[in-house]
Formats: sequence, structure tokens, C-alpha cells
Amino acid sequence: MTKTFLDYLTGLNFVLKTVSKGALIFERDDPVRSFFQVESGLVHLVRRQEDGVEFILQRALSGDALGEASLSTQNYHCSAVAMGATRLRIYQASHVNDLLARNIEVAHAFVHHLGVELRHARLRAEIVSLRRVADRLDAWLVWHKNDMPEKGEWHRVAAEIGVSPEAFYRELARRR
Repeated sequence: MTKTFLDYLTGLNFVLKTVSKGALIFERDDPVRSFFQVESGLVHLVRRQEDGVEFILQRALSGDALGEASLSTQNYHCSAVAMGATRLRIYQASHVNDLLARNIEVAHAFVHHLGVELRHARLRAEIVSLRRVADRLDAWLVWHKNDMPEKGEWHRVAAEIGVSPEAFYRELARRR
């Protein structure tokens, strides 16, 4: 079996940290000092617009990397917020970058990882480009294998597909 980028990190030191729902893991424009892996829980990478609207760039679940796009920059390009109790592995970004520079296999695995993430980002962009709420929801459901979050978290799906909670709830009611 081919090793993933995260498999290569097992030799690096990390700190385990548990954060509660709503905890800000990093903020847009914070200096990049850490690289994260979600051990359990859910973290949203979000971009907040000037008008206060949030756009979800990533839903990082157990086993997912968090902040990898910022390894090549000085500052984070978005914010990371825990959506529930979340356990994180926190690596020093400089150590991850050193490993990438020293080991071509790790670098190739990282390129593969970024390719998968790029395809996911393009899918999210495609979903929000759809005109109708129904079409956006259908595409989101296909992508997430028809796995809707609990009722209290539906507004997060609305944010992820770029519609108001009210429009989202109307679409769900129409489907009943």
C-alpha cells in the first residue's frame, strides 16, 4: 500500500491538543508556525468576507490535514474553527517543511495530497456555481454520500453550499 503524506509524519514530534466547539485554531493572517492533523472531531476552514458572510473552504474530519496550503507561506490564508470537541496533532511547520525538503518520497506524497485537495476545492467551487439551491444540495449530497449532519448543524451545510439558512430549510421542506 502506498504511504500517504500524513503517514510520513509519524516520525515527527507533535503535541496533542483538545479544543472545544467554537475554538479558533488559527486566524487568517496569523503567522504560520504549525501544521495540524485532525485526530477526532470536525474543523472548518473558513474565509470571512467583509460583510460578515462565511465561506467554508474545507470540512476537515478525523485523519484530515489542516493548514497544509499554508506550509509555503508566512501567514494563514483563512481561519480554522472547531465545530465540536476536536483533538488535534500539532506539528511544527518548520519540521514538516524540513522533511519535505529532505525526502523526495515525502514531497511526492505531498504533491499527491495537494492534488486531491485541489480536486475537492474545485468540486466545492462547482457546487456554489450552480444556480438553484436544489442543484447545490443534490451535488453536496452526492459528494457526501447522502450523509447529512445532525439537524442543529444544517446551517453549516447551507454555508458550505453558499445559500442562506432560510433557502436551505425551504429546500429541505420541499423535499419532505
